[in-house]
Amino acid sequence: MQRTVLLTGASRGIGRSIARRLLIDGHRLSLGLRDPEALRGTDLDVEAVIYHAYDASDPSTAESWVDATLSQWGGIDTLIHCAGILHRTPLLFADGEEQQLDQLWAVNVKGPWWLTRAAWPSLASSGQGRIQVLVSMSGKRVKGRMAGYPVSKFALMGLCQSMRNEGWDQGIRVTAICPSWVNTEMARAVTAVEPAAMTQPDDLASLCSSLLSLPNAAVPFELAMNCSLET
Repeated sequence: MQRTVLLTGASRGIGRSIARRLLIDGHRLSLGLRDPEALRGTDLDVEAVIYHAYDASDPSTAESWVDATLSQWGGIDTLIHCAGILHRTPLLFADGEEQQLDQLWAVNVKGPWWLTRAAWPSLASSGQGRIQVLVSMSGKRVKGRMAGYPVSKFALMGLCQSMRNEGWDQGIRVTAICPSWVNTEMARAVTAVEPAAMTQPDDLASLCSSLLSLPNAAVPFELAMNCSLET
Protein backbone atom coordinates (compact mmCIF):
# COMPACT_ATOMS: atom_id res chain seq x y z
CA MET A 1 0.00 0.00 0.00
CA GLN A 2 1.44 3.34 -1.03
CA ARG A 3 1.11 5.93 1.71
CA THR A 4 1.27 9.71 1.68
CA VAL A 5 3.57 10.67 4.50
CA LEU A 6 3.98 13.99 6.27
CA LEU A 7 7.46 13.94 7.85
CA THR A 8 9.29 16.47 10.03
CA GLY A 9 13.02 16.58 10.74
CA ALA A 10 14.09 15.12 7.40
CA SER A 11 16.99 17.48 6.82
CA ARG A 12 19.33 15.24 8.85
CA GLY A 13 19.71 12.38 11.30
CA ILE A 14 16.82 10.04 12.05
CA GLY A 15 14.29 11.94 9.95
CA ARG A 16 16.47 11.84 6.86
CA SER A 17 17.11 8.10 7.23
CA ILE A 18 13.37 7.48 7.56
CA ALA A 19 12.66 9.60 4.48
CA ARG A 20 15.17 7.64 2.41
CA ARG A 21 13.79 4.30 3.51
CA LEU A 22 10.14 5.23 2.90
CA LEU A 23 11.03 6.55 -0.54
CA ILE A 24 12.64 3.19 -1.36
CA ASP A 25 9.45 1.52 -0.10
CA GLY A 26 7.45 3.45 -2.71
CA HIS A 27 5.64 5.95 -0.49
CA ARG A 28 5.00 9.61 -1.34
CA LEU A 29 6.68 12.07 1.02
CA SER A 30 5.85 15.61 2.02
CA LEU A 31 8.77 17.00 3.99
CA GLY A 32 8.45 20.01 6.28
CA LEU A 33 11.73 21.90 6.57
CA ARG A 34 12.96 25.18 7.99
CA ASP A 35 14.80 25.60 4.68
CA PRO A 36 12.76 23.94 1.89
CA GLU A 37 15.75 24.18 -0.44
CA ALA A 38 18.05 22.23 1.88
CA LEU A 39 17.52 18.89 0.10
CA ARG A 40 17.55 20.13 -3.48
CA GLY A 41 19.98 18.11 -5.57
CA THR A 42 20.08 15.23 -3.08
CA ASP A 43 18.70 11.72 -3.30
CA LEU A 44 15.44 13.09 -1.86
CA ASP A 45 14.97 15.52 -4.72
CA VAL A 46 12.67 13.31 -6.80
CA GLU A 47 9.11 13.36 -8.12
CA ALA A 48 7.64 11.42 -5.18
CA VAL A 49 8.91 14.02 -2.69
CA ILE A 50 7.63 17.54 -2.10
CA TYR A 51 8.94 20.19 0.29
CA HIS A 52 7.29 22.89 2.30
CA ALA A 53 8.46 25.51 4.77
CA TYR A 54 7.76 24.35 8.32
CA ASP A 55 8.81 25.70 11.71
CA ALA A 56 7.64 23.58 14.65
CA SER A 57 7.40 26.69 16.81
CA ASP A 58 5.07 28.45 14.35
CA PRO A 59 1.56 26.89 14.21
CA SER A 60 0.65 28.75 11.02
CA THR A 61 3.27 26.78 9.08
CA ALA A 62 1.63 23.52 10.14
CA GLU A 63 -1.68 24.59 8.61
CA SER A 64 -0.12 25.85 5.38
CA TRP A 65 2.00 22.72 4.98
CA VAL A 66 -0.96 20.40 5.42
CA ASP A 67 -3.06 22.48 3.01
CA ALA A 68 -0.31 22.41 0.37
CA THR A 69 0.07 18.63 0.69
CA LEU A 70 -3.67 18.07 0.37
CA SER A 71 -3.74 20.32 -2.68
CA GLN A 72 -0.91 18.32 -4.27
CA TRP A 73 -1.97 14.78 -3.42
CA GLY A 74 -5.52 14.94 -2.07
CA GLY A 75 -4.91 13.19 1.25
CA ILE A 76 -2.54 12.36 4.08
CA ASP A 77 -2.63 8.98 5.83
CA THR A 78 0.68 9.02 7.72
CA LEU A 79 2.35 11.54 10.01
CA ILE A 80 5.86 11.05 11.39
CA HIS A 81 7.22 13.48 13.97
CA CYS A 82 11.03 13.53 14.05
CA ALA A 83 11.81 17.20 14.62
CA GLY A 84 13.01 18.12 18.10
CA ILE A 85 15.57 20.13 20.03
CA LEU A 86 17.82 19.38 22.98
CA HIS A 87 18.81 21.75 25.77
CA ARG A 88 20.58 20.42 28.85
CA THR A 89 18.58 22.70 31.13
CA PRO A 90 18.86 21.52 34.77
CA LEU A 91 16.23 21.68 37.45
CA LEU A 92 18.01 24.62 39.09
CA PHE A 93 18.48 26.60 35.90
CA ALA A 94 20.28 29.93 35.86
CA ASP A 95 18.59 33.26 35.20
CA GLY A 96 18.00 33.56 31.47
CA GLU A 97 17.84 29.81 30.88
CA GLU A 98 14.06 29.83 31.29
CA GLN A 99 13.96 30.69 27.58
CA GLN A 100 15.27 27.17 26.93
CA LEU A 101 12.24 25.73 28.70
CA ASP A 102 9.93 27.74 26.45
CA GLN A 103 11.80 26.53 23.35
CA LEU A 104 11.70 22.89 24.45
CA TRP A 105 7.97 23.09 25.07
CA ALA A 106 7.26 24.92 21.81
CA VAL A 107 9.21 22.54 19.56
CA ASN A 108 9.05 19.18 21.33
CA VAL A 109 5.43 19.30 22.52
CA LYS A 110 3.35 22.05 20.97
CA GLY A 111 4.88 21.56 17.51
CA PRO A 112 3.70 17.93 17.18
CA TRP A 113 0.39 18.88 18.79
CA TRP A 114 -0.39 21.64 16.27
CA LEU A 115 0.71 19.58 13.28
CA THR A 116 -1.30 16.54 14.36
CA ARG A 117 -4.36 18.75 14.81
CA ALA A 118 -3.94 20.17 11.31
CA ALA A 119 -3.54 16.75 9.67
CA TRP A 120 -6.17 14.98 11.76
CA PRO A 121 -9.21 15.18 9.41
CA SER A 122 -7.25 13.58 6.58
CA LEU A 123 -5.70 10.92 8.83
CA ALA A 124 -9.14 10.03 10.17
CA SER A 125 -10.82 9.87 6.77
CA SER A 126 -8.28 7.32 5.53
CA GLY A 127 -9.47 4.71 8.06
CA GLN A 128 -5.86 3.51 8.36
CA GLY A 129 -4.10 6.60 9.63
CA ARG A 130 -0.69 6.22 11.19
CA ILE A 131 1.20 8.54 13.53
CA GLN A 132 4.76 7.77 14.54
CA VAL A 133 6.50 9.95 17.12
CA LEU A 134 10.21 9.93 17.97
CA VAL A 135 9.82 10.38 21.71
CA SER A 136 13.11 9.03 23.18
CA MET A 137 13.81 7.00 26.29
CA SER A 138 13.93 10.41 27.98
CA GLY A 139 10.15 10.28 27.80
CA LYS A 140 10.17 7.23 30.08
CA ARG A 141 12.85 7.98 32.66
CA VAL A 142 15.14 10.81 33.77
CA LYS A 143 18.89 10.26 33.99
CA GLY A 144 21.47 12.67 35.34
CA ARG A 145 20.68 16.30 36.00
CA MET A 146 18.89 17.26 32.82
CA ALA A 147 15.33 18.40 33.54
CA GLY A 148 13.91 20.54 30.74
CA TYR A 149 14.47 18.02 27.93
CA PRO A 150 13.09 14.90 29.66
CA VAL A 151 10.13 16.84 31.04
CA SER A 152 9.26 17.90 27.47
CA LYS A 153 9.57 14.29 26.34
CA PHE A 154 7.38 13.00 29.17
CA ALA A 155 4.79 15.50 27.98
CA LEU A 156 5.22 14.26 24.40
CA MET A 157 4.56 10.71 25.58
CA GLY A 158 1.36 11.93 27.21
CA LEU A 159 0.41 13.59 23.93
CA CYS A 160 0.94 10.26 22.15
CA GLN A 161 -1.45 8.58 24.57
CA SER A 162 -4.04 11.28 23.95
CA MET A 163 -3.65 10.89 20.17
CA ARG A 164 -4.15 7.14 20.52
CA ASN A 165 -7.30 7.52 22.58
CA GLU A 166 -8.78 10.17 20.29
CA GLY A 167 -8.07 8.34 17.05
CA TRP A 168 -8.68 4.70 17.91
CA ASP A 169 -12.26 4.43 16.65
CA GLN A 170 -11.30 6.24 13.44
CA GLY A 171 -8.57 3.72 12.61
CA ILE A 172 -5.67 5.98 13.57
CA ARG A 173 -2.83 4.03 15.18
CA VAL A 174 -0.07 5.78 17.10
CA THR A 175 3.41 4.49 17.91
CA ALA A 176 5.73 6.23 20.35
CA ILE A 177 9.29 5.29 19.41
CA CYS A 178 11.67 5.53 22.37
CA PRO A 179 15.35 4.94 21.61
CA SER A 180 18.19 5.87 23.95
CA TRP A 181 21.35 7.06 22.22
CA VAL A 182 21.10 7.23 18.43
CA ASN A 183 24.11 7.96 16.25
CA THR A 184 23.27 11.55 15.33
CA GLU A 185 25.03 14.88 15.71
CA MET A 186 22.75 15.73 18.64
CA ALA A 187 23.70 12.60 20.59
CA ARG A 188 27.42 12.86 19.87
CA ALA A 189 27.43 16.31 21.40
CA VAL A 190 26.23 15.11 24.82
CA THR A 191 27.52 11.57 25.41
CA ALA A 192 30.77 9.64 25.43
CA VAL A 193 29.14 6.50 24.02
CA GLU A 194 30.96 5.46 20.86
CA PRO A 195 28.92 6.09 17.69
CA ALA A 196 29.21 2.45 16.62
CA ALA A 197 27.70 1.34 19.94
CA MET A 198 24.62 3.54 19.51
CA THR A 199 21.38 2.64 17.75
CA GLN A 200 21.81 3.63 14.10
CA PRO A 201 19.36 5.91 12.25
CA ASP A 202 18.93 3.35 9.46
CA ASP A 203 17.81 0.75 12.01
CA LEU A 204 15.11 3.10 13.27
CA ALA A 205 14.12 3.73 9.66
CA SER A 206 13.67 -0.01 9.14
CA LEU A 207 11.41 -0.18 12.19
CA CYS A 208 9.31 2.74 10.96
CA SER A 209 9.00 1.07 7.58
CA SER A 210 7.86 -2.20 9.13
CA LEU A 211 5.25 -0.43 11.27
CA LEU A 212 3.60 0.96 8.15
CA SER A 213 3.10 -2.54 6.77
CA LEU A 214 1.07 -3.70 9.80
CA PRO A 215 -2.75 -3.78 9.89
CA ASN A 216 -4.73 -1.77 12.43
CA ALA A 217 -4.99 -4.73 14.80
CA ALA A 218 -1.23 -5.25 15.04
CA VAL A 219 0.34 -1.80 15.46
CA PRO A 220 2.24 -1.45 18.78
CA PHE A 221 1.74 1.73 20.78
CA GLU A 222 5.27 1.87 22.17
CA LEU A 223 8.69 0.71 20.99
CA ALA A 224 11.46 1.16 23.56
CA MET A 225 15.07 0.30 22.77
CA ASN A 226 18.42 0.72 24.48
CA CYS A 227 21.91 0.59 23.07
CA SER A 228 23.26 -0.20 26.55
CA LEU A 229 21.87 -1.95 29.61
CA GLU A 230 19.92 0.24 32.00
CA THR A 231 19.02 -0.77 35.54
